[in-house]
Amino acid sequence: MPRPQKERFVCCQPRNDSFSPGSCPHGQPVMLTVDEYEAVRLIDLENCTQEECAAQMRVSRTTVQGIYSCARWKIADALVNGKKLIISGGDYATCKCCGEQCGRGFLKQCSKRSCRKQQPGGTNMNIAVAYENGNIFQHFGRTEQFKIYEIKDGKIAHSEIIGTMGNSHGALAGFLSSHKVDTLICGGIGGGAQQKLSEAGIRLFGGVSGSADEAVTNLLAGKLSYDPDVHCEHHDREHGDEGHSCGDHGCENSRKE
Repeated sequence: MPRPQKERFVCCQPRNDSFSPGSCPHGQPVMLTVDEYEAVRLIDLENCTQEECAAQMRVSRTTVQGIYSCARWKIADALVNGKKLIISGGDYATCKCCGEQCGRGFLKQCSKRSCRKQQPGGTNMNIAVAYENGNIFQHFGRTEQFKIYEIKDGKIAHSEIIGTMGNSHGALAGFLSSHKVDTLICGGIGGGAQQKLSEAGIRLFGGVSGSADEAVTNLLAGKLSYDPDVHCEHHDREHGDEGHSCGDHGCENSRKE
């Protein structure tokens, strides 16, 4: 028997579900599925790579290539031949955290919560938390320990504390990647480090404080409170030079309260 098609995740339902030429439409309407629409939105509008799109939709890159290619052909057919385009159907699940289209996706951090589904169940990932004495360490660039949680089927299967071995700032992204981390929870973090994490495909939940274990539990339950616009708030002390400008590595100025 063929394997059932894997459910594709989308940010939300499209705001507009049909488009028609100004003149009388020709031929049969073109049916674009919601997951095809999402692939076009992420790749063509949000400028995501196919790999990033696959990560957000939680399918393979090969699957995204097929979805995207089919969607582009359908859109071209509607535009060139003057057909009505209808967006409907498909095997997909919508993000449960927004309720309306944020238009940004988890890669750029939804203004309300990560647009990648945070519901427990069917979720496997490795979460790292900047760690100190059971709590979330607030200076990412000076983190000496991470607590890494292995998540299987939406539940914590294993956790361990590892030292950073002197790595700091941009090097920490590579360090986390080497431990197969795909999600990070931390306190303050600079723009340069955020960029490195994005390039490594690691989702960021910054501006979080309190218990590390509780933060992970809340993330899995879709209840984690974090700051999608977190900035470096302690760059002077972090670099040991009160007159130092962080612009040379992308660390942003302290966010005004």
